[in-house]
Amino acid sequence: MAFAPSAPVPQDDAYRAERSRALEMFNKGQHLEALPIFENLAKKNPTDKEVLIGLAGCMISHAVTVPDDKAAAAERVQARAYLLKAKELGSTSVLMENLLQKTPADGVIAYDKTPYDQAMRAGEAAFAKRDFPEAVKQYSKALEADPKSHMAALFVGDTYFTAKDLTQAAVWYEKAIALGPNEETAYRYYSDMLTKQGDMAKARTMAIRAVVAQPYNPITWRGLQAWAQANQVQLVRMHMEIPGSLKQNGDKNLTINVDPTQPEEAMGVWLSYSLARAGWSDKFKKQFPNEKQYRHSLAEESDALTSAATVWKELNEAAKKPAANLPTDPKLLTLVRLHRAGMIEPYVLLNAADEGIAQDYDAYREKHRAKLEEYLSTFVVPPAPAK
Repeated sequence: MAFAPSAPVPQDDAYRAERSRALEMFNKGQHLEALPIFENLAKKNPTDKEVLIGLAGCMISHAVTVPDDKAAAAERVQARAYLLKAKELGSTSVLMENLLQKTPADGVIAYDKTPYDQAMRAGEAAFAKRDFPEAVKQYSKALEADPKSHMAALFVGDTYFTAKDLTQAAVWYEKAIALGPNEETAYRYYSDMLTKQGDMAKARTMAIRAVVAQPYNPITWRGLQAWAQANQVQLVRMHMEIPGSLKQNGDKNLTINVDPTQPEEAMGVWLSYSLARAGWSDKFKKQFPNEKQYRHSLAEESDALTSAATVWKELNEAAKKPAANLPTDPKLLTLVRLHRAGMIEPYVLLNAADEGIAQDYDAYREKHRAKLEEYLSTFVVPPAPAK
């Protein structure tokens, strides 16, 4: 991922020129060459956020070329310190967040002595040195050692991308996706490449698929946000804050609180939601006989929201209003739209999940991947702007 630098910190002309050169080199993937320049810049101005992020990124790239594991780990620890300093200074950089997420706090990235791991390590070192033919050779060796490794295929694709062979990059990103359809990285890298090529519609599809692959990994949502920013559109925030509350003490003691300030049209609807959830203390045991402890589940939340939507429909019919009538309350409007589109379950999993609900995601994705993609495409991600 490249920099999208903010306005430079005011310095003299020489500093600005050196800074511009370093950032340009970083965006071209020339990390080892840019490293000493960033080090010099950071000494001159240790509060320049973009310089700190660039320095950290270059150090992380350099660490893979260091044969001594302890020295490499120490370099990654120092890189994290620079990233955290940039964050403390107010940076909201997507690159910074991604690097922080992928770099261990102790700096340790362990490599086994297997042919696969040794080939991957050699490939990463060659890639950092921009020896792309050697990197492809080593990553291909890793794939021969483990033909199911989506990561080896992904790194071959990323090497071709960095070497500007975009046709081969696309071929290998597709291979990586086929080998690891539930891993987000290949979708996200492919989306980034397509965005740079200007194929915004396909980039959008890949960014959506990255989220579907791993929706509880924040890096996928940052990738989707990056696509939106590149196209100057806003992702839609889908969330219903349910009025009132439901508290349970033990198996039978339930307390339902109703918000008296909510619109009249919503009162009965959200009460039905709470009542439906209250009944799940017994339903859970029947539906999940192999689980010893109750948890909030996709089945429970979807059932409660569907119950609420059904009550709205019945009230609407009782008032003899047209079937196409929509509520004026924003929360109810969202609920009715989701129910009519058959998208309550995808909404719950992708935009309203807690730790309990998240446990149901993998099984649902196995059967309903296309529906999850459709939900995001319909409700969350605006269309790609026309060319």
